[in-house]
Amino acid sequence: MPVFTFSGKDGSGQKISGERTAANKQMLASQLRRERITPGSIRQKGKEFSLPTFGSSKVKTKDIAIFFRQFSVMIDAGLPLVQCLEILAANQENPTFQKTLTGVRTTVEGGATLANAMRQYPNVFDDLSTNMIEAGETGGILDIILQRLATYVEKAVRLRGAVKSALIYPVSVISIAVLIVGALLKWVVPIFANLFAGLGVALPLPTRVVMGLSAFVGQFWWFFIIACVGLVFGIKQIRKHPKGKYAFDKLLLNMPIVGILLRKIAVARFTRTLGTLITSGVPILEGLAITARTSGNAVLEEALMKVRKAIEEGRTIVDPLRESGVFPNMVTQMIGVGEATGAMDSMLQKIADFYEEEVDAATKDLLAMLEPAIIGLLGVCVGGIVISLYMPLFSMIAKLAG
Repeated sequence: MPVFTFSGKDGSGQKISGERTAANKQMLASQLRRERITPGSIRQKGKEFSLPTFGSSKVKTKDIAIFFRQFSVMIDAGLPLVQCLEILAANQENPTFQKTLTGVRTTVEGGATLANAMRQYPNVFDDLSTNMIEAGETGGILDIILQRLATYVEKAVRLRGAVKSALIYPVSVISIAVLIVGALLKWVVPIFANLFAGLGVALPLPTRVVMGLSAFVGQFWWFFIIACVGLVFGIKQIRKHPKGKYAFDKLLLNMPIVGILLRKIAVARFTRTLGTLITSGVPILEGLAITARTSGNAVLEEALMKVRKAIEEGRTIVDPLRESGVFPNMVTQMIGVGEATGAMDSMLQKIADFYEEEVDAATKDLLAMLEPAIIGLLGVCVGGIVISLYMPLFSMIAKLAG
């Protein structure tokens, strides 16, 4: 067999390199991923092969949900695995996803399992998907696992969509308000400033403040753009570092109103993910590790890894969950009941159903509270500017009338 050199990162993020023999590059990549090594490049006899990586933004979560649903129907109908992948790839409209499925089919044809073939594309198929599929292949229930995956992803899409829909209105109104106020300060206020300067009118304090703010915006408008870009860039850089990401996520969770919503989303996602994994036959320790990695929140990830360590030491799941301080008492109590009765998987699913409804209600309440507040703020800003501009005119009219 040919010899390949590879480089990548292990589970702790440390760089690693070496030489291996394998039938082909895809098989070596699959072997490395089974060992929890993320390959960056694989080279054979002077030829370098960079693994195809597909950003999650290129393959929509909705497309993945549809794929799992169609895949499960085909497997349940008795179609061979390779034929299913070939049909699904041929009918896939997304070119990136089509290439991914074609690559998975080629690797499966080469003798790899479906789970290991999918592990070559971690930005499309996450740990949760590949581990569940591996459990399904081992237990001979791949069609059932694919149905559960489809249901899980569909519910995740609905949850994310509900939050995004609730945020569209306030973000749109705030953006329009900023543009209106900026336009008034940049173009309208200077016209009045020149008019008042020509008339030699004494300006009241509110008018002078608005004039000064307009002059500042007109001269240093670029500062606001740089500040916004710098803020976004700074947040991204902070979140790249583990300590910075943890501090930022903790700050978000502790915010007065938004934090409550984020905690409910985190609980819904945690219980849905872990419940789906346990139902599919994934061991609880592996399930907790996967749930932690896919949580998207550093605070929740650390708490779940501590829970996992406590279980390894022989403790029950309830006490470390309660000690973490992240999960509400109701959640830990229900999980405790599920653990005691041997029905933790169904209990986790019930908790997820409850909290997904809570997220829907919380987003509607948040929108109902923000809508009048934003409109009121917009009215105060625009109305304040307009009134301040007309105050000198009112004074002139009063003097002329006198």
